[in-house]
Amino acid sequence: QVQLVESGGGLVQPGGSLRLSCVASGINFPIYSMKWYRQAPGKQRELVAAATSGGSTVYVDSVKGRFTISRDNAERTVHLQMNSLKPEDTAVYYCNANFRSQIYWGQGTQVTVSS
Repeated sequence: QVQLVESGGGLVQPGGSLRLSCVASGINFPIYSMKWYRQAPGKQRELVAAATSGGSTVYVDSVKGRFTISRDNAERTVHLQMNSLKPEDTAVYYCNANFRSQIYWGQGTQVTVSS
């Protein structure tokens, strides 16, 4: 059974930081591209950052220079370090694992940026 379990969300003031984690089980983690998506109320889910099996990383323009994705294949974990958070970063953040046609999602973790 495949499971992606996210943690690390919460309430933070603008300018603050959070670190999201996603632990995977039931998949051959090193061969999967690992991604973080987010969905704000009334908006479509969008890709925030990706870390490929080869080690490349990709970011949506709105988070470049503020967010960092990293993966630890030994721990089957992907992290999203979020710095300089803005109110517009408020959303449910989802972990995603993808290899060819195999796609798995976590349950999501809420991030709220507000004073």
